[in-house]
Amino acid sequence: PIFMLTVAFEALWVWRRHGNRTVDVGGRTRPIYQFADAMGSLQIGVLSRIAAAFPRLLTVGIYVLVYQQFAVMSWDKSNPLAWLLALLLYDFFYYWKHRANHEVRIMWAGHITHHNSEYFNLSTALRQSSTTFVFDWMFYLPMAVLGVPPEMWIAAALIDLLYRYWTHTELIGRLGWFDRVFVSPSNHRVHHGQDDYCIDKNYGGILIIWDRMFGTFEEERSEPVVYGVRTPLGSVNPLWGNLHYYGILWKDFRAARGLSDKLESLFGPPSGWAGEKLGGFEPG
Repeated sequence: PIFMLTVAFEALWVWRRHGNRTVDVGGRTRPIYQFADAMGSLQIGVLSRIAAAFPRLLTVGIYVLVYQQFAVMSWDKSNPLAWLLALLLYDFFYYWKHRANHEVRIMWAGHITHHNSEYFNLSTALRQSSTTFVFDWMFYLPMAVLGVPPEMWIAAALIDLLYRYWTHTELIGRLGWFDRVFVSPSNHRVHHGQDDYCIDKNYGGILIIWDRMFGTFEEERSEPVVYGVRTPLGSVNPLWGNLHYYGILWKDFRAARGLSDKLESLFGPPSGWAGEKLGGFEPG
């Protein structure tokens, strides 16, 4: 309900203050909200909550099992610094999980759902995939091995998720020093862009310093960002929004000749290991 209310508030604010228009490249205007797209995002978000209910329980179960069997140290849950360190670790592993979602085709097939919208607003934040759970869970198992208790891991995951919500807006501009340390709307607008300089940039969840450390940071430029992917989805159907790229993967896998090409069609980046566009190329 809070998410829905904030989406409604942002949309109302946009219409009252901006007439739902913002300046586009070349001085033209474009809408910030589009009703069908926003409703499509909300439907995809609801579907993701339903589809991921059981897999999330399974993910927690796997984490608990690894924690119980392989934890190499114990954490003091009464120490606030331990909770802060758990959040820092979660955000670090989120960066690598998010980066893999863009740079490995079979993972991009799920994550592309979040990027299909050609608009950037709070409803876009709710546009979550129903299939990324297949791979996402494994990136956090090092936290279990390090002994981060399950309740601390879950709390860190919720905080990280809630933080990322507010960064999906065009209504907040540059924030000075904040942009240099934390993920901000300015940084995340770049991440959702299909402009050349935006591709595969700014993966951070809460902290943008991971991108600065590992060479994936890009600052927002003066010209407005063009959002979405370069092959438009062309549909607001939530099932198609979740599954269409898997069809592309299957087609490319069947067309590939030899083990190397078949592996590339699944595990190479969307542009291919050799830098040549695959049949289902989608910028990550």
